[in-house]
Amino acid sequence: MQALDRKLLRDLRLMWSQALTIALVVASGIGGFVTTLSAVDSLALARDRYYAEGRFADVFASVKRAPRSLAAQLRDLPGVVDVQPTIEHVVRIEIPGKTDALLGQLIGLPTRHAPRMNLVTVRTGRALEDAAGAGGQRLAGDTLPALVSAAFADAHGLKPGAELTALVNGKKRTLVVSGIALSPEFIFAGLMGMPDLRGFGVFWVPHDALAAAYDMTGAFNRVALKLAPGADEREVVARVEAVLAGHGSREAHGRAEQASHTMLDNEIKEQVVLGTVLPAIFLGVAAFLLNVVVSRLVATQREQIAALKALGYPNRAIGVHYLKLVLVIVLAGLALGVALGDWMGTKLTGLYAEFFHFPSFTHRIAPPLLLVSFAITVATAVLGTLNAIVATVRLAPAEAMRPPAPGRYRRTLVERLGGRRIGPALRMILRQMERRPLRTTLSIAGVAAAVAIVIMGNFIRDAIDYVVDAQFNLAMRSDVIVWLAEPADDAARLAMARLPGVTAVESGRDVPVRFVNGHLSERGQIRGHTRRASLTRIIDLDLREASRLDGDGLVMTDRLAAKLALRVGDPVQVEVLDGRQRTVTTTLTTTVREMMGLNAYMERRALNRLLGEGDHSTWYALGLERGSEAALVAATRERPRIVGTFSKATLLRNMQEVSARNVRIMSTIMTLFATVIAVGVVYNNARIALAERTWELASLRVLGFTRAEVSGLLLGELAISIAVALPLGMALGNGLVNLIAGALASDQFLLPVVIRPPTYAWAALAVLASGVASALVVRRRVDRLDMVAALKTRE
Repeated sequence: MQALDRKLLRDLRLMWSQALTIALVVASGIGGFVTTLSAVDSLALARDRYYAEGRFADVFASVKRAPRSLAAQLRDLPGVVDVQPTIEHVVRIEIPGKTDALLGQLIGLPTRHAPRMNLVTVRTGRALEDAAGAGGQRLAGDTLPALVSAAFADAHGLKPGAELTALVNGKKRTLVVSGIALSPEFIFAGLMGMPDLRGFGVFWVPHDALAAAYDMTGAFNRVALKLAPGADEREVVARVEAVLAGHGSREAHGRAEQASHTMLDNEIKEQVVLGTVLPAIFLGVAAFLLNVVVSRLVATQREQIAALKALGYPNRAIGVHYLKLVLVIVLAGLALGVALGDWMGTKLTGLYAEFFHFPSFTHRIAPPLLLVSFAITVATAVLGTLNAIVATVRLAPAEAMRPPAPGRYRRTLVERLGGRRIGPALRMILRQMERRPLRTTLSIAGVAAAVAIVIMGNFIRDAIDYVVDAQFNLAMRSDVIVWLAEPADDAARLAMARLPGVTAVESGRDVPVRFVNGHLSERGQIRGHTRRASLTRIIDLDLREASRLDGDGLVMTDRLAAKLALRVGDPVQVEVLDGRQRTVTTTLTTTVREMMGLNAYMERRALNRLLGEGDHSTWYALGLERGSEAALVAATRERPRIVGTFSKATLLRNMQEVSARNVRIMSTIMTLFATVIAVGVVYNNARIALAERTWELASLRVLGFTRAEVSGLLLGELAISIAVALPLGMALGNGLVNLIAGALASDQFLLPVVIRPPTYAWAALAVLASGVASALVVRRRVDRLDMVAALKTRE
């Protein structure tokens, strides 16, 4: 072993605690980087592999009813390779012993031949063709075999052989679970994109039986298309819409608008943002700590550096020696960070597996990710210590043999501003901070970064609480919403009012449309609400009621209006995609800044007049007496025209079961990471200050200062730094939250920037606790100060 390597080990042994804190900061940054990006990589890999194995379609379209012979015409379209028509219907589901309102999507699955797209994989149990028999129609009487989506089955503990009841075209049918299944079309199976895996399930039943039940033999209402490589998706979608136009075409879209794919894609984008921002903060702090520690090490080893140069060691060897010291620290942090990232990435993948269901989904760390982690770590080490290493190279031996020149002392800014009345202890602390402005600034910035990270980790909880309050308490003030299969005369509202426990009823109607403004167009729907509604209100981002729908015009979210380049007062062309298709024109009367969706609203009767139809409704919002929801849900099951019942309480409970746990986990991780930063910054600064001022502190002890007074001089600087960093960190956290919210914003969701006072308080307490713990360790070293050794100095 060479002499410089022995010196390196000796230096590491003497500064082990500082090296450990720096390595932990590096490990936190690399750990967060590897955790998020490895989990995202695993998710994307599982998605792409399953899309290929399951032959996931490229384009999807819905119609009211079209003959199966139309499939051949779709197959002949340029760019189309294959077409697969089927039948799908949303129905009410009942599980014996459970009173919750449940919905299911029935999908006709051929039993005489295997589907060519959106293949269904049976995880456990038997395939439909095995359960249904040769005819593929039924088991006995009104009993149908069914494959159940894995998410719904896991949530309710369903096993092969379990029985459920479905309201199929107004008639109750028994579904016997033949197997638990997966499909690339329903990797995420949630109603309207909601993470409610208990309230909504997918059921694949024999196609012929479903067609007979809905009198759709020889017809379809849903079609999937596979495109040729290089085909223009937008052109194909336009041609598909033209072919289906005369058959009640409701929508045609590519994968980007498919519900499951959209959820997957959004999750990947969000994690990429978080996996980039957080590590950048940690590694920036690590670079600062390395700079401070190595600069101090070089300053204390001036004589050693001079001796090495005098003995013939070249500048390059000495510079490499200090670089190796830094690399040992950061590479230890890298190894720990990769191990931490692998463990946390596995846990995050496990959380993903509760939402996204694949036949095979395992965590992996791709080799390129490890290479990038290594490159980032080395870059952090080099950039953080470059100036200190260059200083060792430029240091002449003769100059290094002399003690450093005394600093140029002058009155501090506080003294020049008339601060002579302040006590001598505080004056000494302020002088020390002002005479090292760069170090003081970076120390404050490091602590502020810790505060910001705690705020960011807990902000998600505040934002979710804000969204829940806006959507479930202010906007959706009803308890239950029921909807019909087809628009019906609003006289049904009177029948709804007579259901058990109903105290208030409001009618509504949803109409799928395409909004057109010149060459711009956007698919969506117009939601017809009751004039001056109290159960279904339009709430903006500031929790204010945005519009009471008093007029006949259209109300749009600002994002939808911006996509269409519309301003208030502009005419809007509306192509109706439901029922009798036609084009009408209305006026944009106002815009609203909502959190969720590209929505458009009209007063319900004005919407019916615009369509030239009678007083029709498709859904009813019901206010209930406390404790009457179970009786209401039971009563709706006896009304065949009601195809769905949506319970606000059930959805909220199911969502909070998952979101509360996930938010708690994220908050804990962020707080731990922030603690590492705070300890790293505070402890290292305190140790360096102690090393620099050992002679001074020992002199004060000899002059009669108590241990507490001497510690106060040393730790007072840290206390002031933390006090200044807290408000700056809160401001930085607010800016960081705004940055992340802007990066995560999409057409479908605008994350509100809400940071509640308890979040600020928790961030301050976490950092203060870290600072106090670090200060106590340093105070212990001050108490053990060897005054005789410290006062020995060369002349």
